[in-house]
Amino acid sequence: MTVVVTGAGAGIGRAIARELGARGHAVAATDLDLRTAQETAAAIDGAIALTLDVTDADSIERACAEAVEQLGPLKAWVSNAGVSTMNRFVDLTEREIDLNLAVNAKGPLLCGQVAARRLIAQGQGGAIVNVASMAGKQGRVPYLAHYVASKFAVVGLTQAMAYELAEHGIRVNSVCPGFVATAMQERELAWEARLRDTSPEAVRAMWVQDTPLGRLETPEDVARAVAFLLGDDAAFITGEALAVNGGAFMD
Repeated sequence: MTVVVTGAGAGIGRAIARELGARGHAVAATDLDLRTAQETAAAIDGAIALTLDVTDADSIERACAEAVEQLGPLKAWVSNAGVSTMNRFVDLTEREIDLNLAVNAKGPLLCGQVAARRLIAQGQGGAIVNVASMAGKQGRVPYLAHYVASKFAVVGLTQAMAYELAEHGIRVNSVCPGFVATAMQERELAWEARLRDTSPEAVRAMWVQDTPLGRLETPEDVARAVAFLLGDDAAFITGEALAVNGGAFMD
């Protein structure tokens, strides 16, 4: 089945694309940076790479149409693209706020519209997964108020989409990762260390200590959960926000 993955050029998105490819899906690896998307696609049999800007509806439409043209009817969509910055709440700039809300919240909404329209037109149902965060379930996260707001939006959006699209046989769920070891996390370690006046190593140790399973999460941990939600074993699951965080936050 054809699956479009956004933000597939690195990190969680790359792991999701690889996991889905390994399970026999026809993968369209998309990213704002085409070069990184091509690197991801090159490691997946039959995958293609496309440029996609999740803040631009026309870009999303073009990528979806090209994926269908090259790979066949759309069956699933994974809205993974995301950004983060860190700052104290009182010091957040409007630029930081706008960036996080545009990519993390507006992005899944626009992508969800494009995917849903295509799936409805095809008339065969399908599945959508939005990548949220454990920061979409709790506000007790330092220096990430704007990010928290964007990820809470994703969890709520997922429920609204699931409710409206169920009549078309389209399931919509989200995953909520915790402390995932990616390049984005390396940046966040440095930012938080600076804001706490400590070292990245100390922050990393704190994150591990906050995770009952005793290690940082890997992108592959998230990818396997996404694959589950897209698969037949999750055929009666919709509107859920699946925590994949090693117990760092339980609800």
